[in-house]
Amino acid sequence: MARLYADEQFSRKVSELLRTMGHSVLTVQEAGNANQGIPDEEVLAFAVSDNRAVITLNRQDFIRLHRSNSEYAGIIVCTNDTDRSRMATRINEAMSNDKPLRVYATKEPLLCKLIRVVHPAS
Repeated sequence: MARLYADEQFSRKVSELLRTMGHSVLTVQEAGNANQGIPDEEVLAFAVSDNRAVITLNRQDFIRLHRSNSEYAGIIVCTNDTDRSRMATRINEAMSNDKPLRVYATKEPLLCKLIRVVHPAS
């Protein structure tokens, strides 16, 4: 399963649900990086250093980072969904459909991948 780094505004409940689905999720808070105003570039750099894909609600900035960076484990941008279970399921399904998002334990190059997860229309 995927190794993820949940950005500061990302739902803790969704992170917990993703863990129950078998994903390794480290939150900004658990990493001791909360409430420090860390720039998005440094959030991505931390994720790279720990072989994790960033998962975030900050779509615009991380799509920009995707376009300007050549080496990272993945970026998953999401729209917020108040149905946390549905949100976690949609993220899990999106990752399952994108096999290159796997993060390898070896020193093989990590594939850059942007995954967009949007909640269904009402």
